[in-house]
Formats: sequence, structure tokens, C-alpha cells
Amino acid sequence: MSGRNSGGAVIRVERRRRWSDEEKLAILKETTQPGAIVAVVARRYGIGTGQLYTWRKQLLRGAMAGFVPVEVMSAEPTQKPAATGRIDIRAQGGLTVSIDRAVDRTALKLALEVIGELGL
Repeated sequence: MSGRNSGGAVIRVERRRRWSDEEKLAILKETTQPGAIVAVVARRYGIGTGQLYTWRKQLLRGAMAGFVPVEVMSAEPTQKPAATGRIDIRAQGGLTVSIDRAVDRTALKLALEVIGELGL
């Protein structure tokens, strides 16, 4: 069989790919990198942009359904606090977001929205 039908169009058989939750999260994280283009990331993995948005909705729905794990620290700081003040947000997977009081309010809001969307 030549792979062409009588109309001259190329016929391909595509298999349905099953992605683990870890793979989905890694792909979604790629879309949040500075300068990332969702269509380019989707093309790299052979999926449509609609699939990425569906995964994002599923992730957000799951994040809203439960609690986020929190690590309780001792009341005494282990380091001397910086003079400017700083907040460290630590999420699962080793992600840490450090914010000092000089951060732009709009940038902080955007960063927290992205972290929330990823369910980190």
C-alpha cells in the first residue's frame, strides 16, 4: 500500500498518546516560561493548543477541589531577615518564588496567578 488514496491525499494513522500527570505538568510549566509560545510547545509534543488548555482547566479544577500542602516552619528564623523584607513561597517539586518589597505589584500579581493556575 502506497499510503495514498485515490484522491492523492496522504493518509497517516495517528495513535492516541496517554500522558502521565507528571508529563502534563511538565508540558504546562513549559508554557509559562518567559517568551514561551503555547502553539510552539504544543507542536513540539504533537498535541493541539486546545489540549493544553483542557489540561490547564483540569489542573485548576483539581487545585480548587483540595488543599495545598504547607510546610510549617519554626517560629524562630534560621537566617537573619533581609533589611528590605522578603517572602519565600515554596511549592512542591522544589519551586521557590522569592519576593522582596521592591517587586512591582503587577508583576507579583501575575506571578501569583501563574503559580495558582499551575496548582503549585
